[in-house]
Amino acid sequence: MEYKFHPEKKATIVTAPFSGGQPKGGVELGPQYMLDAGFDKQLEALGWETELSEPLKDTHFEEAKTNDKDAFGVKNATLVAESGRLIHEAVYSALENKRMPVTIGGDHSLGTATVAAALRHNPDTCVLWIDAHADINSPKTTESGNLHGCPMSFVMGIDTESYPPQFSWVPQTLKPNKIAYIGLRDVDAGEKEILKKYNIPAFSMYHVDKYGIGKVVEMALDAVNPNRDCPVHMSYDIDAIDPSVVAATGTRVEGGLSLREGLFVAEEVAASGLLSSVDIVELNPLLAATPAELHNTVSAACAIGRCALGQTLL
Repeated sequence: MEYKFHPEKKATIVTAPFSGGQPKGGVELGPQYMLDAGFDKQLEALGWETELSEPLKDTHFEEAKTNDKDAFGVKNATLVAESGRLIHEAVYSALENKRMPVTIGGDHSLGTATVAAALRHNPDTCVLWIDAHADINSPKTTESGNLHGCPMSFVMGIDTESYPPQFSWVPQTLKPNKIAYIGLRDVDAGEKEILKKYNIPAFSMYHVDKYGIGKVVEMALDAVNPNRDCPVHMSYDIDAIDPSVVAATGTRVEGGLSLREGLFVAEEVAASGLLSSVDIVELNPLLAATPAELHNTVSAACAIGRCALGQTLL
């Protein structure tokens, strides 16, 4: 399979073991579980040269985590912003060195960093956000204060007056017509208003049921990349897949993508040849009730990455 923006098939696995964007411990263990399952070797078997980047190594963000809201109504703003800057530089460095950054988390607050890095490298980048949740709350609209629900508002510059000063480094460069959602099924009232106000392409499970996953991926790409010439950043929250398959994640919502539908999304984006960077987030090994749940969730996370980097059924 050909990758227009990575013809040499070199990848950098960026580990983001961070849980400060949400209250549940364990999601910081996700990267290590994927690596222990042989994720790097799986990508190498697909013909990719891999290297490991660990921007959060020897940091102490986890120890400083709290569940208290600050004056801006959010939690752990300093931790999310500072860890994000490190992840941002690692992703940007990989892209500048003509390597595919595959960022494995960690919670989805890292999306601020990865999307910002992709846009810094190439302003024409479009974003596919695969998730049960829209993650586009601002500090003004968030009810929980959990910053894993806010990454896209920071990159888009929504409700900027509500931002904690720690996020002043984030470039507000993502345009509403350059992001599309797939798999939504748990969207806050404030987020619904934002999606409508900015006319952001959003495909919920209703659309998947009505049109089928193949048509939905096509419509999403048509919306953000109509000429099929711009790089794609795919940010994939594993909770997009139904919790009957992917149980070890923090915000489970019934009625999600089947495993095959979930893998098809990654396969189809890969088949476009336009994938430039990818995130795989929200694997929380501590939330598995049984060894089988843990195995199935880790396996699904790794399979998403393999499909994104060219694994096919035939």
